[in-house]
Amino acid sequence: MNKTNPSVDGYIRKNKPWSQELEALRRIVLECGLTEEVKWRVPCYTFDGHNVVFLGSFKDACTLSFVKGALLKDSKGILELPGPNTQSARVIRFTEAGQITKLKPALKAYIREAIEAEKAGLKVAFKKIDEHETPEELQAKFEEDPAFEKAFRGLTPGRQRAYLIHFAGAKQSKTRTARIEKHAQRILDGKGLND
Repeated sequence: MNKTNPSVDGYIRKNKPWSQELEALRRIVLECGLTEEVKWRVPCYTFDGHNVVFLGSFKDACTLSFVKGALLKDSKGILELPGPNTQSARVIRFTEAGQITKLKPALKAYIREAIEAEKAGLKVAFKKIDEHETPEELQAKFEEDPAFEKAFRGLTPGRQRAYLIHFAGAKQSKTRTARIEKHAQRILDGKGLND
């Protein structure tokens, strides 16, 4: 088993409702030879410096998250999308330690498969920006203000994607328009939604 990181001990202690489950997941992951780190304030397990899996604690469950889970075969049908716009990551949710014990061989197989994907240098094929829905309100803004469109197209693909998802997520046209207007200056300044 690989060396433990004291910061992960603290994370597990702080997440009392799931401490037992998180500790069980930790043991399984470390038995697979990954390096234990903390990134974005959560336990992260890496192979040759590449993120492979994360542990997570939420109100209703704890999770084992696979960074490139979309590449896994999921022979047991246990991987879930963490959110509707997720392209790469997949999670397995747990609500009791017994689930982890029962799935231990499968979890190890999934982790080993994820490590092999890293060794092989496999990449997830992400949707291109032009495959995302462009709300008609944003298209109208582009036509009205070519400098705004140029600034938007000059953003990194990740920043463009975040804005497209945010704008398209509003149900009403007036809300989509308000969101576009609210972020127009940020876009002109070359900033992303969360910068």
